[in-house]
Amino acid sequence: MTTIATALRAALPTLLADIEELVRTESPSDDLAAVTDCARVVAGLGTRLTGAEPEWIEGSGRPALRWRFGSGNRVLLLGHFDTVWPVGSLARHPFEVAGGRLTGPGSFDMKAGVVQLFHALSVLDDLDGVSVLLTGDEEIGAPTSRTLIEDEARRTGAALVLEASEGGALKTARKGMSGYELTIAGRAAHAGLEPHRGINTTTELAHQVLALSALADPAAGTTVTPTVASSGTTRNTVPDTARLLVDVRVATAAEQDRVDRAVHNLPPMADGASLTFSGGPNRPPLPAVASAELFELARGHYAELGFGPLRGVAVGGASDGNLTAGVGTPTLDGLGAVGGGAHADDEHVVVAELPRRAALVAALVASLLSASPAVPGRVEP
Repeated sequence: MTTIATALRAALPTLLADIEELVRTESPSDDLAAVTDCARVVAGLGTRLTGAEPEWIEGSGRPALRWRFGSGNRVLLLGHFDTVWPVGSLARHPFEVAGGRLTGPGSFDMKAGVVQLFHALSVLDDLDGVSVLLTGDEEIGAPTSRTLIEDEARRTGAALVLEASEGGALKTARKGMSGYELTIAGRAAHAGLEPHRGINTTTELAHQVLALSALADPAAGTTVTPTVASSGTTRNTVPDTARLLVDVRVATAAEQDRVDRAVHNLPPMADGASLTFSGGPNRPPLPAVASAELFELARGHYAELGFGPLRGVAVGGASDGNLTAGVGTPTLDGLGAVGGGAHADDEHVVVAELPRRAALVAALVASLLSASPAVPGRVEP
């Protein structure tokens, strides 16, 4: 354990240089050319540090990278290299290391985690049983990589997700998420001459916002949040169309099913109005039971490495770890960077924690590859 920690502390300058290269290769999810350029940089990084070249897998022109070492069926290391930051963000938020912090667009979420992943593997003597899967569409809900992630997880004994930590804590549970788009159809009319002849979709929209909000259950951890809304064309026209986006977060699969049924059964309030819902569950919850054994393993290794206590926390945000847990694979998330400001102007990484978290990942992988302790058993999704 101490040898791993020492080697990764010595590698900190290289860790920082690798993160800089990755952060400077901007990769917003909706820019396929930029995501592809970043994939090439990630492939080169992984090849240099593991000695193996990845499989290049494309879905709808969007790349994912997979490494399998030997059987590749003991432990899956999962992450993504796309970001929410548009090309050109470096001009306003340049890569910088100062005052013990590393900054730059996508540094915390989650390019530092990608670099930590490969440096963790670089200090291990034998990677037989390891799979690595890095995708380019996590920030937009994994539309092309979802099946790939789920299939890889099904053949693997455990999944370690290199998403950023939560205030230094590992993410031992995540809420599931659903997303809906409501389209309301009504009838236009002149707002001054004969408003009674119209079917007002703005009014109907207001009723539906309240009805949807009422589906939340704070005691169960369920949030139903109407977000983007639009309706109407001119001030003096009764609007005949409206649109609403809705974000749902749930702690259990049962709650996800309940909300989904309720959404699709909502009736219109105005005679003649019609409602059309699209969307539905996107990612299942990552329940605490899915991470329990892995977290205890991580906590023990963290103490052995001399890093002190390790915390776990449940969070509302979803990741691709929800998908691995959803197919029954034991999953531990938040093993990447320590810092904060994901998706925000103050995005940053704590430099001193980079080798420590890489050492934790290396220790976990080595332990899961060994005969004892055994890989945790599969869990009910």
